[in-house]
Amino acid sequence: MLAGDPVTGLANMLSQPFVRNALLAGTAIAALSGLVGYFVVLRGQVFAGDALSHVAYAGALAALAAGLDLRLGLFAATIGVGLLLGSMGGRGVADDVVIGTVFAWVLGLGVLFLTLYTTHSSAENGTANVNVLFGSIFGISSATAVTSAWIAAGLIAALLLIARPLLFASVDPAVAAARGVPVRLLGPLFLAILGGAVGEASQAVGALLLLGLLAAPAAAAQRLTPDPWRALGLSAALAVLAMWAGLSLSYAVPALPPSFCIIAFATAEFVLAAGHRRFRGSDRLAAPKANRSRYVQGPPS
Repeated sequence: MLAGDPVTGLANMLSQPFVRNALLAGTAIAALSGLVGYFVVLRGQVFAGDALSHVAYAGALAALAAGLDLRLGLFAATIGVGLLLGSMGGRGVADDVVIGTVFAWVLGLGVLFLTLYTTHSSAENGTANVNVLFGSIFGISSATAVTSAWIAAGLIAALLLIARPLLFASVDPAVAAARGVPVRLLGPLFLAILGGAVGEASQAVGALLLLGLLAAPAAAAQRLTPDPWRALGLSAALAVLAMWAGLSLSYAVPALPPSFCIIAFATAEFVLAAGHRRFRGSDRLAAPKANRSRYVQGPPS
């Protein structure tokens, strides 16, 4: 626990292996969530992120019921359904009807897999079900932390490779398509990356709460700057800050679960950013589509 001298308390905290593992995995997961979350909010696909969180739960339970590593179910389900949602929507963007249909189907599968798991397998790992729902970042091993960091780094690299055309397609899909941007391809590809991010974040904050880590820092960043590239970086920074602050608070007050603390700080960031924007005046931070487009189209020839 952090007590007395803050420097001593911080040193004691960082001397704990489980804290270092949580910080390594959590930092990578938060950075990924912030970057992906910015595009989720920009493209109006928060509902898709919510649906994929339930997909993560169903996929993890399916893997557990089959006696497999839950991470295999997490990533296979979220990435697969992400691709499915993108391919079924118009212009590569899944609409609410498609998402809602898949959502209901996945909830039914979740109930089925939960029944199978609790009936036949839960005695072997009775806490796995709870960990999938609420996360277990303080319980991950060193090997798992390193693996999570590498997976997050790979997903971040994939997102940054398509960031510029994806931003263009998100801001003005019609003009982007006219200029040769593969809008229909970018939609499913982004949702696949989102699926991977959901699978990663589930390990830190759980399937029930991960939407907060995806949406809150990104929404806060959009309210603090109209520049999309600055907002993208700020979203990642705010997500990492929420992760660090949440882990520190949970370590200092063990009665508070780390998932709750992380999401509480992320939500506080959004509330403060919204208040800041209201105080300064929404017109000063508004970014018309025409102004945003210049960031993605480049200077005129």
